[in-house]
Amino acid sequence: MSQESGSADFVAIARRFGAEVVAPVAAELDARPNPEDCFSWEIVEAASAAGLRTATLAEEYGGAGIDCLTTAKVVEELGKADLGISVVIAQTLKIAQTLQQAASPEQRDRFLPVLAADPRYLLAIGITEPENASNYFIPYPEDFRTTATRVSGGWRINGKKHFISNGNVASLYLLFAQTEPGRGLIEGSTCFLVERPTEGFSIGRVHDKMGERLANNAELIFENCFVPEGNVLGEVGRGFAVLATFFPASNAYAAASVLGVAAAAYERSVDWTRQRFQGGAYLIEHDSVAADLARMRMLVDAARAYIRQAARAADHRDTEWDPTMGALPKVFASEVAWEVVTTTLSLHGGHGYMRELGIEKLVRDAAAFLHSDGANRTLLLKAARFIRDELPGANPASR
Repeated sequence: MSQESGSADFVAIARRFGAEVVAPVAAELDARPNPEDCFSWEIVEAASAAGLRTATLAEEYGGAGIDCLTTAKVVEELGKADLGISVVIAQTLKIAQTLQQAASPEQRDRFLPVLAADPRYLLAIGITEPENASNYFIPYPEDFRTTATRVSGGWRINGKKHFISNGNVASLYLLFAQTEPGRGLIEGSTCFLVERPTEGFSIGRVHDKMGERLANNAELIFENCFVPEGNVLGEVGRGFAVLATFFPASNAYAAASVLGVAAAAYERSVDWTRQRFQGGAYLIEHDSVAADLARMRMLVDAARAYIRQAARAADHRDTEWDPTMGALPKVFASEVAWEVVTTTLSLHGGHGYMRELGIEKLVRDAAAFLHSDGANRTLLLKAARFIRDELPGANPASR
């Protein structure tokens, strides 16, 4: 099978999975008052059966080895059905890619076959803390509050993470903790592989979110948690070197997830305006409405092109990568999604405000990614730093 045909097959699988497995139950799961109840193991197991959960694993570890561009397309298709499910699967797909690049051969052999074999095996990454979030996008000389202290045979970890996608349902976590006090979280942190269950590691509250509810975000609490030396990912004190393998594709996948929401809203708008008769004609025949639809289509297509450019560059980092692509596609896609869903709400009038049509869910979901995976303002400043660094005579201290 050629790479092109394999890519098309996986995108078709994701599209069918979203339409047949996710979409029929998404609204009911989203409406459950307890955020933990919005999560569905049945959907995760079905994604495993379809090969979606493990698609980025190399074939030798039981996956399909799809590239970043294909993954972005898959993630968008899932986002069309539900943003939360797209996030649940995307987190595992992109962290699996990071593990394959950053882990030692022993770590790959220890963790990746288990990931492939267990249909409920999900991955999470623990960076954000109550006191530290954007600091790792725009570096400040601050330490992580989560610390790891070397002891005989390994490390003792203490601290707390929050807002962690898949936080309460993952089996394996990439956890960032301060190992060199006073050096700042960029230069003095280490990435650890933390398994569940591990003594001293517990889950705090599951956050009650406005949207993206089919994905759970939770607190991670570490109280004298022992992690063996063999679970250090990469080098001690160089945790952010691990993120160099994570951020490029991660931003593109986050953008693709929220683009799925925008694409779904656009399609709903076209269907509605073709059916709704008002003012002597179907809505789509009114010039002002037609112009709205054209603008929505333009924005969705432009965001998709940018995301795929970034994903393709992530596949060819030595020759095509531009570091601004690790920040700007998500900003653009989330702003596009917000404009598209609010226009969709307007085109549906009072009907759009009622829950039975599902438009308000799209609005709530789109709002999540104005903040998730880096607040947009922060990511713009991150990209601006890269642009400054490109200028002749740039001050290294500004980096």
